[in-house]
Amino acid sequence: MGTGDGGIRIRPIGEDDWDAVVTLESDAYTGLGLSEGRAALRSRADASPDTCFLLETADGPAGYLLALPYPAGRYPDLERPEESGFRSRNLHLHDIVIAPAYRRQGLGRRLVAHLDRTARSQGYERISLVAVGGSEQFWSARGFTAHPDAVASGSYPAGAVYMSRTVPAPAVPSPLPEAS
Repeated sequence: MGTGDGGIRIRPIGEDDWDAVVTLESDAYTGLGLSEGRAALRSRADASPDTCFLLETADGPAGYLLALPYPAGRYPDLERPEESGFRSRNLHLHDIVIAPAYRRQGLGRRLVAHLDRTARSQGYERISLVAVGGSEQFWSARGFTAHPDAVASGSYPAGAVYMSRTVPAPAVPSPLPEAS
């Protein structure tokens, strides 16, 4: 069900994971004024449970990713829970958090790669996100293109940037050399 190696597993978010998810989210976003709280986070996962994941290590939860279908150019309002899901070929990566002790180990990249595979298998064509906290360069280096006109004021801070990219094609393995 999940992707695992080295004691790390990516799996769907379970009922018993919400205390950890809320703590991770609060620790990551409260300083930016972007913490949403349990009800909003759960509503986003409930809108698309097959595209929301927990990153688990031998020590317990170390990160999570929430993504849900959203029309291109639109994004969730941080001040309101989701009331209904959307049918869209665009998958919005709403939130990704890695615990500080596990950062700079490629775990965020693994979560995004898992999301890419999931998006591809479910027929999504694009992935979007809102870059906050100066992360635009990070996402740009991962193939996302900024659409500065798409982010209105609302619940996102100044400097937030809406970005998107196509769902990458699967990696093609290199052919094995022919035996002579």
